[in-house]
Amino acid sequence: MSAYAVGLLKDVRFGAEIVEYLERIDATLAPYCGRFLLHGEPPEVVEGSLQHDVVVIAFPDIAVARAWYHSSAYQNILPLRTSNAISTVFLVDGLPEGHQAKDIFK
Repeated sequence: MSAYAVGLLKDVRFGAEIVEYLERIDATLAPYCGRFLLHGEPPEVVEGSLQHDVVVIAFPDIAVARAWYHSSAYQNILPLRTSNAISTVFLVDGLPEGHQAKDIFK
């Protein structure tokens, strides 16, 4: 089952370090089959408010997502982002094909 790394980024300071992070992150994702689904495209907020850029990266499963996040390749570039943005990042399992809302009661 697919899993996702979700990042909510705020107050991103675009400078040399963020540019370097963006230039290097794809190479960290490749060995883990990670691919961007959302990457900062402004959302159309229809309820509430959102003051963050949204990033979603898909992985084959949660173990692979964890392995990518904790990999030395990603950890080496992580400070380039964390020192230049306020971030909340989490990993989450996806749902099986055909999931329905009522399935949470099973």
